[in-house]
Amino acid sequence: LQKGNILLIGPTGSGKTLLAQTLAKKLDVPFAIADATTLTEAGYVGEDVESVVKALFRAAGGDVEKTARGIICIDEIDKIARKGGSPSPTRDVSGEGVQQALLKILEGKTATITPDGARNRPQQELIQIDTTDILFICCGAFNGLEDIVRRRTGQRGLGFGAQVSTAEDDKDALRREARTEDLIKFGMIPEFMGRLPVIVSCDALDVDALTEVLWKPRNALAKQYHRLFELEGVKLNFRPDALTAIAEEASRRNSGARGLRAILEEVMLDVMYEIPSLTGVKECVVTRDVVENRARPELVLESKAAS
Repeated sequence: LQKGNILLIGPTGSGKTLLAQTLAKKLDVPFAIADATTLTEAGYVGEDVESVVKALFRAAGGDVEKTARGIICIDEIDKIARKGGSPSPTRDVSGEGVQQALLKILEGKTATITPDGARNRPQQELIQIDTTDILFICCGAFNGLEDIVRRRTGQRGLGFGAQVSTAEDDKDALRREARTEDLIKFGMIPEFMGRLPVIVSCDALDVDALTEVLWKPRNALAKQYHRLFELEGVKLNFRPDALTAIAEEASRRNSGARGLRAILEEVMLDVMYEIPSLTGVKECVVTRDVVENRARPELVLESKAAS
C-alpha cells in the first residue's frame, strides 16, 4: 500500500498543525514539525531538506524503524511558492529550489542523515532512512488563493443585471473548490503538487467554535486565567455572554483561535495588576460589558459575601 501525502489549506489559527499533531498522537507514531521558511537548497546558508527527516529521527528516539513509519508536518508551505507564479530567471533558493529539493523526499527515497555529534567523530557512519512510508502533511494559509479560484469559476460580474460578488464572499466555499491548477497558479510547481494527491480545506472557526476553544480543552485559556487568579486566592468567573463577546471580537479580527489570547490579555491586563495589591477580594466577575467597552470587571469583596 502506498501513502497519499496531504496538503492542508486554511486561514491562520484554524488548527491545521494541531490536527496533524492530534493524528500522530492517536496513531502513536513519531511526529515532527518542520518550518518551510527556514529550508533552502543544498549548498546555501539555511537548513537542508534532509533536516526535516533528522527532526523525525530525533523524535523517534534514534530508532530507524520507527522513523520510517512517522508523520512529518511541513508548516508554512505556501511561503516557498515561487514569486509571481512564473519560473524565475534567477535561482530562487528558498522558494522554487526548496520545492524541487523536497520532490524525492515526498515520493520516497533513502535520505542520508548525519547522527548528532558526528562532526567530532568523522569515522562514524551515516544513517540511511527510507522515506517511502513516512506520511507528509503540508500546511499553509495560501492567502490570495480564493481570488484565483474565483477567477477560474467565473464568479465575476460585469454589465447590467450581473451578480457582482463582494470581497466578503464565502472564502471557505472558494477554498473548498481549490484544485491543483489553482495552486500551480499560486506558485507551487506542478511536480510538487503531483506528489500531494489529497488536498483538504480547513474552514475558518466560527463564533461557536471559538467560544468552545475558550473553555473546553484541557489547557483552555479561560482555565489558565482561573489558575492565575487562584494563585492570588481570587475566584475568576467568566459569564457565558462574555466568552461569546470575546469569540465575536476574535472573529472580526480574522486571526482565528490565536487572536483569543490577545483579546483576553487586553481585557484582563489592568485587573491582573490591581488584584495582588487589593485585600479582601473574593471573586472577579467578567461580563459582556467588560469585553466590549473595556469596563472594569466586577470585584466581589469578602465582607459582602459574608453578609
